[in-house]
Amino acid sequence: MKFLIIIPAHNEENNLPFTLDSLQRQNFKDFKIVVVNDGSTDRTSEVIKRYTENDGRFETINLQKSAHQPGSKVVAAFKKGLSTQNLDEFDVICKFDSDIILEENYLQTVANAFIENPDYGLVGGLLYVEKNEEWVYEGNSNKHHVRGPMKAYKKECFLQIGGLRETLGWDNIDAILLQNSGWKEVVLPELHVKLIKVKGADYTIKPADYYGRYFYFLGLNRFLTYVAAVKEAMKVKSPSFLFQIISSYEKCKSQNLELKITKDEKKVINQQRWNQFKKKWFKT
Repeated sequence: MKFLIIIPAHNEENNLPFTLDSLQRQNFKDFKIVVVNDGSTDRTSEVIKRYTENDGRFETINLQKSAHQPGSKVVAAFKKGLSTQNLDEFDVICKFDSDIILEENYLQTVANAFIENPDYGLVGGLLYVEKNEEWVYEGNSNKHHVRGPMKAYKKECFLQIGGLRETLGWDNIDAILLQNSGWKEVVLPELHVKLIKVKGADYTIKPADYYGRYFYFLGLNRFLTYVAAVKEAMKVKSPSFLFQIISSYEKCKSQNLELKITKDEKKVINQQRWNQFKKKWFKT
């Protein structure tokens, strides 16, 4: 198996060396890395140069500065890197973040999982963050969902779902679509991925506005959005948080903002969420 690893990077001079070093230390060697320097204004380009000059498996492309928005920016950068490569040469396509540290056996373990399980379409480990000088499970998502910082797709699966979408919620849209196409999303809990930077730290969008926009661009209908909004509001014990989420969602809907999914894909996503709702509340 050969891996194509695309790493979008924006002002990551302090974090990127840890990511690239951990990839160089992999006991699995058959990979190619494209670091997409996404309008960095720090020394990210100098960091990348140290690797591209000394390791033929590393390449880079440079993009102009763009607005830093959740979802769309990082996927746009990923797709720019992807477009420079001949996908016929690869078996696995990875979207990795520029602030993670992988165990030395990470790629080999993922490769073995794909080889031994032909129906695996998306594989990854679990995210860990540093707290009180210890690495602990991040816990922001269920342990059966491969998080955005370390996505590894079997190429056939990646192509079948139409790649990644430049939108908020892309890292849930992919999972829903691939499962609907008969592929499996699998988390390997023995693989610990260290996340250096807390996600969302660079975003200026407010949490309630984020959730409202996320539910809209995910394609959820009103009922499912309101149910999800109640769930998020209950977590923070704030009725106002609920109404702020709904307001954000309705604002997007009134503006008829463009979705990056088709009508059929929207139906699939809503059906999947509805099935989850029924399973939880009606035990069906």
